[in-house]
Amino acid sequence: MWKLYAILAAFFAALTAILAKVGVKGISGNVATAIRTGVVLFLAWGIVLFAGQMKDLKDLTKTNWAFLILSGIATGLSWIFYFKALETGNVSKVAPIDKLSVVFVLLLSFFFLKEPMDLKTVIGGLLIFGGALVLAL
Repeated sequence: MWKLYAILAAFFAALTAILAKVGVKGISGNVATAIRTGVVLFLAWGIVLFAGQMKDLKDLTKTNWAFLILSGIATGLSWIFYFKALETGNVSKVAPIDKLSVVFVLLLSFFFLKEPMDLKTVIGGLLIFGGALVLAL
C-alpha cells in the first residue's frame, strides 16, 4: 500500500508545483507560502479530527515532539525557498531541482539512519541527479 501512497504523493506534488506557479504570479512567495501553510494546517487537523485521532496526542514523547517540530521547520523552509524559486524560475526547471531532495534523502538516510545503500540505490540516485541537471540546464 505504501507504493500507492508514494505515487499519489508524487502526483499531488506535481500538481502542487503547477498550481503554485500560477498562484504565486504577482505576489510574494512568502505570502503564497503562508496561504498554502494555512490550508495544509486546516486540512491536516480536519483529517485528525474526522478520523478520531485527537486522543493520540497524549502518546507523543518528547522525542516525537522535538523531531516533528524540526521536521516542520524544515518543511517550512523548503516551501519558502520553493516558492521563492517559483517566483522567477520556470516550474519545469524548479521542480526537477527540488526533486534532488531524493538524492539528499538517500545520503542522509545512509549516514544518519544507517539504511542500506546497495548498487541499485546508488545508480538510481545518480540517475536522478543527472536527470535533474539535464532538465535544469
